[in-house]
Amino acid sequence: MSISDELIIVLKLAVSFLLGGFIGYDREKYKRDAGIRTYAAVCIGSTLFTAIAEHLGEATSGGRVIAGIVAGIGFLGAGVIYKSNDTHTTTGLTTAATIWCTAAVGVAIGLDMFLIAVFGALALYILLVLERQQWYIQWKNKMTNNKGDLEDAD
Repeated sequence: MSISDELIIVLKLAVSFLLGGFIGYDREKYKRDAGIRTYAAVCIGSTLFTAIAEHLGEATSGGRVIAGIVAGIGFLGAGVIYKSNDTHTTTGLTTAATIWCTAAVGVAIGLDMFLIAVFGALALYILLVLERQQWYIQWKNKMTNNKGDLEDAD
């Protein structure tokens, strides 16, 4: 691998660091378990594995590596999810899902799909801040109240 190829990968890692950190910023700001460091690390790792796989010379290397990333990050996400039998609640679903999607952003960067990666990061960030938007809270409460009305009708 030439030094110019390595420099391109380093630039991809920088973009990955920024987008992963951007996604994790909201989680960090509101003191969630996974924050800037976790999201940036997932994005950087996915980018690095994908970019290296692209230089292995085998036509199927990239696909195998991406499949490994999807499965591996899915396994990581499963460890974040917790179901309480006492309160019948589940926590960590959003964190697990956004960690998994952040890996996809990293893969997109590794494959030179920068516009897709930026849009994906923005979409994830919007999803994360949604829970604190007044219009969304009101809509969700309305949907929850209507759900009870529908169950009564059954």
